[in-house]
Amino acid sequence: MSEKNPDRKRTARERLAADREKQKAAERRRRTLIVAASVVCVLGLAAVIGVVAANAGKDDGDDGAGPVVAPSGAQGKDALTIPVGKESAKSTLTVWEDFRCPACKSFEDTYRSTVHELTDAGKLKVEYHLATIIDGNMGGSGSRAAANAAACAQDAGKFPAYHDVLYENQPEETDDAYASDDKLLELAGKVDGLLTPAFRTCVEEGTHDGWVEKSAQAFRTGGFTGTPTVLFDGKNIYQDRTMTPAKLKKMVEEADQG
Repeated sequence: MSEKNPDRKRTARERLAADREKQKAAERRRRTLIVAASVVCVLGLAAVIGVVAANAGKDDGDDGAGPVVAPSGAQGKDALTIPVGKESAKSTLTVWEDFRCPACKSFEDTYRSTVHELTDAGKLKVEYHLATIIDGNMGGSGSRAAANAAACAQDAGKFPAYHDVLYENQPEETDDAYASDDKLLELAGKVDGLLTPAFRTCVEEGTHDGWVEKSAQAFRTGGFTGTPTVLFDGKNIYQDRTMTPAKLKKMVEEADQG
């Protein structure tokens, strides 16, 4: 018995030691897996953050917008203004707008006839600036595509008429219908003499996409809070709750009289 007991004790100690080694090995594997999983999670989070950061502030997928080609007759800094009306007019209305913007449509529907009356009479000049804010808010590229088409209409001397048609047929804000060249060309058919091969090419090739993006950048860096932004001789009248078409007309006529 005395000889066997030491052997049994050694065997028990060896089993205990082996078990401890197994436990240590298992713990090392567990720690390794935890570290590996943590690395994967961190890398995954970094990738997500990278995607979010890459898309933050974008409004229309402007990568590859192309060269900046201003439309015919564009004026102002960097030729980002489309003018409507006589240069000699004593009053100027500056409008920042987006063809997908419901509030812009509301403004146009309310003031369209008054603005046309005053520009036709030579009393008011309107400076249009095109933005793409809804592309950024809702996704899509309809703001940019419609703005490019409007610039193409400016090349053809048909900007005011096509401008009105785009607002009169504006889709729902969530509907990116203006991203379709076919839709923009269909609406061009409502403007006499606009749907020409040159206009079609301009729309389909996105001739003024780069110019539209430059205008959108000017909007983003200009400190504007949204579209439409409407300035009368530099004063924001869109924020004036007392403003009406009749009041605007009176202001313009008073300025015209000196």
